[in-house]
Amino acid sequence: MDEEHLATLKILLIGESGVGKSSLLLRFTDGTFDSEIASTIGVDFKVKTMRFDGNNVKLAIWDTAGQERFRTLTPSYYRGAQGVILVYDVTRRESFVKLENWLNELDTYSTKQGIVKMLVGNKIDKVNHEVDRNEGLRFARKHSMLFIETSAKTCDGVVCAFEEVVEKIIQTPGLWEAENVNAVRLSDFASDQDGACGGYCSLL
Repeated sequence: MDEEHLATLKILLIGESGVGKSSLLLRFTDGTFDSEIASTIGVDFKVKTMRFDGNNVKLAIWDTAGQERFRTLTPSYYRGAQGVILVYDVTRRESFVKLENWLNELDTYSTKQGIVKMLVGNKIDKVNHEVDRNEGLRFARKHSMLFIETSAKTCDGVVCAFEEVVEKIIQTPGLWEAENVNAVRLSDFASDQDGACGGYCSLL
């Protein structure tokens, strides 16, 4: 029941086709990995409830197709989102180069001031990386984004990526309190300063 939740948050997964957005979503929500997963057509959508500092937070996570022909979905897809996870494939430089385009689209269609952005370099389990960690970190810092490298296949960093986005949103009450009538005061929602991610995340 909604009244049992501190907040319901809308989080987006964006990035080029084939970077592993759907695999990250499946790993996070279902704990599974499918190497033969088909490309998303249109929009996929999953709901997951997290326990966060003793409170339930419901996540509505939207996964969109990276192909140009689905761009007509764009405005409604971004509307009301409090967080976005921007994904590239560390073995495909092209997917990293295209990040600027995705950020421009986000700036154009996002309806929330101060939307939380997380940059994710996925597929670190593979060899022949074309984008190293420091390059991803520099890009994230330039655009005031959180940053992490992940592997949907091995689960490295996946839960951390979503947890850090949620924590940052909750620490920004203006992003979510107005839409969650039963929200508690931030002072009642002490954040865990140590985090749960070890050395994975770079918080900016």
